[in-house]
This record gives sequence, C-alpha cells and structure tokens, in this order.
Amino acid sequence: MPDESDEGADVDGSEEPREDAGEQPPEGHTGESPDSSRGREDTIETDGEGYVHDRPDSGTGDSEYPEPDPDDDIGGISTPPDDEEMPLADHIEEMILRLARVILVGSAATAIGLFWASEAIEFIWFNVFPGPVDEVPPPHVYHPLELWLSRIKVAALAGVLVALPMFVYECYAFMRPGLYPNERKYYISAVPMSLVLAAFGMFVSYILVLPILFRYFTYYSDASANIAYGLGNTFDMIITLTGFLAVVFQIPLFIMLAIMMGVTTRKWLADKRLYFWAAFLGLSFMFTLDPTGMAPIIVAIIMIVLFEGTLLVLKWVGRE
Repeated sequence: MPDESDEGADVDGSEEPREDAGEQPPEGHTGESPDSSRGREDTIETDGEGYVHDRPDSGTGDSEYPEPDPDDDIGGISTPPDDEEMPLADHIEEMILRLARVILVGSAATAIGLFWASEAIEFIWFNVFPGPVDEVPPPHVYHPLELWLSRIKVAALAGVLVALPMFVYECYAFMRPGLYPNERKYYISAVPMSLVLAAFGMFVSYILVLPILFRYFTYYSDASANIAYGLGNTFDMIITLTGFLAVVFQIPLFIMLAIMMGVTTRKWLADKRLYFWAAFLGLSFMFTLDPTGMAPIIVAIIMIVLFEGTLLVLKWVGRE
C-alpha cells in the first residue's frame, strides 16, 4: 500500500519530481542559463545578411556568394590607374610649360610663314574669286599697315595649323593621368578624326563656300557699282569663315562620342531636330561676317546636312 506521506509530498510539491531519462525538455528550452546563451551569441560570426549555418562555404568553388575581386572598387571612389595627387602649383606649372611649347611651335611656324605670306595671299585671292584670273578684282589697301596685317594673319593661320597637332598632344599628355582606360581610348580615336574633319572643313570652305559667296557678292553689286574689295576686310572674312567651318565639321564627331558614352541617343536627337536646326541658324548668323545673310544661310545648311547625315548613318548601322 502506498505511503500516504509520499502522496502528500507529491501534492504539496515539497519534493522535486524526478525526470525520466528519455523525456525531452520543453520546446524552446536550450538547457542553458540566459547568461551562458548570451555569451555564446557574442561569439557567433555572421556575414551581415543573417546567414550563419545555411550559407555555402565561401572557400568552395560552388559558393553562391563568391569572394569579391580585390581589384574591384567596393564602396569607395575609384581613381584612374595613373592618377597621382599633386599640389595645385605643380599642376599650374605643368600646364604653363605645355602651353609654352605649343606657343613656341606656333610662333616659329608663323615666323617662317611670313617669308611666303605674300605668295599665299596672292594664291588665295585668285582662287576664291570665281572666273578667269584677268577678271578677278584686284585687292585694295586702305591704310598703311593693312598689307602687313594681312600677311601676319595668313602666317598666323599657318602657325595655328602647324601647332594644332602639338596642342592636341599636350592636352592629352596633361590629362592622361586623370583619364580612365576607356576615356583614353575615346580620346585617342577622336583626336585624329577631329584633325581630319577640321582639315576637310577648311577645304570645303576654300573650294566651295568662299567661291559661292564671292560670286554672289560680285553679281549682287556689279550692276550698280564698281566693286573694290579691301584686302584686310576680305581676309578677315576668309579666315573667320574657314576657321568656323573647321569647327562646324566636328558635329559628326560630337554626336558619335555623345552616343558612344551614353550621354544621349539617336532617337532623342532625331526627335529634337527642329531645336538643333534653330540653334545652327543662330550660330551661323552670330559667327559669320556677312551683312547680306548669304554666308550664314550656307553655313546653316551645311550644319543641318552634317547633323542629318550623321543620324542617317547611325540609323543605317542600327545604332539607336
């Protein structure tokens, strides 16, 4: 017969009940004190995303989260490979030295060009005017220094043409440490193309635009007056128009670079073409010295043709 005292002990809880060996602790109970579990949590290493045991081993080749390349920029500001921090004074000194080289080359070419400036003036004069040589109006000089100033302008134009490649090279050498490899690639490919386009623009001005203009001037004024072309004013217009067309023929290059670098798209340029046409017309009237309006119209037409031709080529090659 069970002892009543034992039952009383079980009822009033004076003695701890004995757990069976196979009985599991309640769910959520770890069998450790809160202090010991807190100390264990402090030593657990995580990956910052909540993965502890189920993340694949990063050392295996099958890892879903491969180790980052140490050469990649992660969370920082990347710099070009050859970029070096230099004081501002050193940058200014280097820039001045490089510009001095360009000016020295251009000045030397200008000085040499003065020896043949008179022949160059005569050659240009009798080729920009249409018609036979005996029908070309002679140049008129209206002040004592006009002839010398015209010679200096022609020689300076030759000096600029000679110094332009030097200027392009010095600019590239100055900026090269701060350029990324892809930017260097674009620059190196764009510079020769820019020089070719500039030379082609001058050539078009010399053989097409200037003869059309002077034919128009002669036809416009011949019926009412005897034309006397001033040497200085005429060469001012020739040099200004030739230099402006050298810049105008950079339009295809600018469009190509903008699309290649992701600045714009061909479709956006095509949608906004009327705005570009208006801008071309305004720039033509701003930089072309012709009160009759003929030269600005011709230059604006050339700019529009270059713009639309570039868009047509891009559409043909499938570049949107």
